Amino acid sequence: MSEKIYTARVKAVKGRNGHVESDDGVLKLDLASPGAASKAGATNPEQLFACGYAACFGSAVEVKAKAEKVAADNVTVDAEVTLNKDDSGFFLNVLLSVTLPGVAGDVAEKIVQEAHKICPYSKATRGNIKVDIKVNDQNLKIAA
Repeated sequence: MSEKIYTARVKAVKGRNGHVESDDGVLKLDLASPGAASKAGATNPEQLFACGYAACFGSAVEVKAKAEKVAADNVTVDAEVTLNKDDSGFFLNVLLSVTLPGVAGDVAEKIVQEAHKICPYSKATRGNIKVDIKVNDQNLKIAA
């Protein structure tokens, strides 16, 4: 049986060129389509998705590092979310670049591999979009 931990509630008005706001008022952002037409000070859905994925994945790395008894005080996750278009329409792909300072290659890879298994964003995207991961500047072969 699952336990509901938290529900985020956000309203978007006028799509990519509108506004988003959370029900608690903490998040209030103008939106603009990516590229030259973007309004100054506005964000877009791809940036918001990248923020969420990077933060969530970083927490998953911290959880797995702690389980391995590895200090991971300064985990950094850079997320690139790319909006693409082909004959079938629009689609996303992601690159996560994880930095684990002072953690050896094999250990860092194991931690990130395990983090990818438990991160809710990774679970949501698995089989739906291409996600590539780098650990300390090395490509990670993602286990199924």
